[in-house]
Amino acid sequence: MSKNPLTLPSDYADWFARLKQRINGARQRALLAANHEQIHLYHDIGTDILQRQNRQSWGAKVIDRLSSDLHAAFPDMKGFSSRNLKYMKVFAQMCPDMQIGQQAAAQLPWFHIVILFTKISEPAVREWYALQTVQQIWPRATLEVQIKNQLHLRQGAAITNFEQRLSPPHASLATEILKDPYHFDFLGLGNEAHERDIENALIRHITRFLLELGAGFAFVGRQFRLEVESKQ
Repeated sequence: MSKNPLTLPSDYADWFARLKQRINGARQRALLAANHEQIHLYHDIGTDILQRQNRQSWGAKVIDRLSSDLHAAFPDMKGFSSRNLKYMKVFAQMCPDMQIGQQAAAQLPWFHIVILFTKISEPAVREWYALQTVQQIWPRATLEVQIKNQLHLRQGAAITNFEQRLSPPHASLATEILKDPYHFDFLGLGNEAHERDIENALIRHITRFLLELGAGFAFVGRQFRLEVESKQ
């Protein structure tokens, strides 16, 4: 004997979608609150260490002992390694007001903060990356790559006529594309390689790749002219 299928209310799907949004929003707020508390705790610990080092000439062995004691007292908590305690001290020393320029440090995850203070020496540049991280929601790996590739030097540096020739959405997209770096380390060329050398190496790689794909692909040619609206 078969059971009758469950008949859901007509508005169930919409209600469930809204419920998921509320749950996700609550989870996000909880994560932000937890991060806020963690950053403030680390700043307080770093401030205490800094003050005691200045007053009592604490050495590295005292921090090692502190790390060991904290692990013993809170075995379920991570983040109390000697290295991390030293990062907390640097954080408190370089960011006494919990601000990275105009950016509140507590809006960033801890290891993002560590990267900002250990990889960047100029306060203005550090503030720029902190702001971009919050606005773009960069994960830690992306932040490291952008710092390594010096994104702040390329931002808006390209001279184009996109704003005059393209509609706003397309102009913004074209500008963003020019900001993205292109890395050709896989070509095995040195820093002094000329444009023709890069082109030849890329063609060799593309040709090899198409051959590996097998039937159904063709390499038409290099410097191939395309006709668009009777123009080449």
